[in-house]
Amino acid sequence: MKIFILLLMVISSLTAKQYVFMINKYDKEIDLEAKIIYKIASSSMKNRKVRLYIPDITKPQEYIYSQYFTLSDDCESADFVFDTKGIADKKCNKSNKLFFTNNYRRLVSNNRYYGAFFWSKSRPNIVFIRQRLNDNELQLPEEYSKYIEEEYE
Repeated sequence: MKIFILLLMVISSLTAKQYVFMINKYDKEIDLEAKIIYKIASSSMKNRKVRLYIPDITKPQEYIYSQYFTLSDDCESADFVFDTKGIADKKCNKSNKLFFTNNYRRLVSNNRYYGAFFWSKSRPNIVFIRQRLNDNELQLPEEYSKYIEEEYE
């Protein structure tokens, strides 16, 4: 009897993976990222409702970000652009949108972005460039002052 129960448990554990596909994959990293980007975007836009555009957004990103933002299908109807793949220059004409990136090198090399949120050593990092904040006439709350850097030439 014990062998039968053990055999039944082994068989059920082997076939259990077949039914996991029915659960939507939920990415905690994307959720944390969305919460942080929402806080930054709403602070940058003076706490008004933000229309977000992420070029070539993935399905998991779309699912999670839509819980915090009104998502836009194009750059023109958005207020805030979070460029995760470095393709916003191709998809967005020169405009007065606020551009944020997830890549520090992209932030430093392209004046279009006023800040970045990126992961380094499994930790989230936020960086704003002081001159670009001034250029965009952005006043961030005091809690972000420790993330503001001077622009390096």
